[in-house]
Amino acid sequence: MIAAIIQYQFLQNAIMAGILASIVCGIIGVVVVEKKLVMMTGGIAHTSYGGVGLGYLMGFEPILGAFLFSTCAALGIGYIKRKGGTRSDVVIGLFWSLGMALGILFVALMPGYPPDMSSYLFGSILSVIRSDLYLMLGLTLLVVFVVIMLFSYWKAYLFAEEFVAIMGINTAFLEYLLLLLIAMTVVVLIRVVGIILVLALLTAPAAVAGILASSLKSRMIQAIIWGNVFCITGLWVSYEVNIASGASIVILSVIGYLLSYAVHSLYSALKRKRIIAALNRSDQ
Repeated sequence: MIAAIIQYQFLQNAIMAGILASIVCGIIGVVVVEKKLVMMTGGIAHTSYGGVGLGYLMGFEPILGAFLFSTCAALGIGYIKRKGGTRSDVVIGLFWSLGMALGILFVALMPGYPPDMSSYLFGSILSVIRSDLYLMLGLTLLVVFVVIMLFSYWKAYLFAEEFVAIMGINTAFLEYLLLLLIAMTVVVLIRVVGIILVLALLTAPAAVAGILASSLKSRMIQAIIWGNVFCITGLWVSYEVNIASGASIVILSVIGYLLSYAVHSLYSALKRKRIIAALNRSDQ
């Protein structure tokens, strides 16, 4: 595959897209897992499908429509959740369904034959072009910049939110900013694994890092590394076996997490047995 990467531009673009996706997954995924925002992220991702359909209908780049819809969904869900007018899971489900329904409606309203939406639903990393990379690079740099500049605030917000509020820090601003960063991350991942499979790639590397690391910084670094491993390995499997790239990346991500969890559970059980045995010997 190395020779093919050197020879073919589309593979070079795919590798770069996987790296950029891994960076935002590693950073935002850890926050999403820690704050238990997985389902909210799924709602934002699926709402973006309406923007894809609108882009096709109105004749502009569908990924820009996805960015518009995911941003509006993030702010809308966050606002209703903070106001406490209804249960957050109800709001997420409604936005989730509305986005998908609008996407279907907009495509149905197009004259002529409907476009193939599978690349946006299930991802097509091998079809990433330069303009996609530029958008992904810009969003990735923005996410990294915001997280680095406010890292101490994020750390306090994740692990001691009540203390942060007592200190007078604007937690509403941090929450809305986090939702915007999630929306940007969703847009980066759409071209890699698609709207349907976003959750797996966003959470699996972060979940593996959560098993292996304790501090926030080390979790993010390890999640970025694991994300690269899953993306590049999945891309290689996709190229060699000729299967869908998004599916192979997600399957490897889930397998990687399950193996990590199994090994960690086994190690913890053996460690507990050794401690109990040591205590029994000391009592004797």
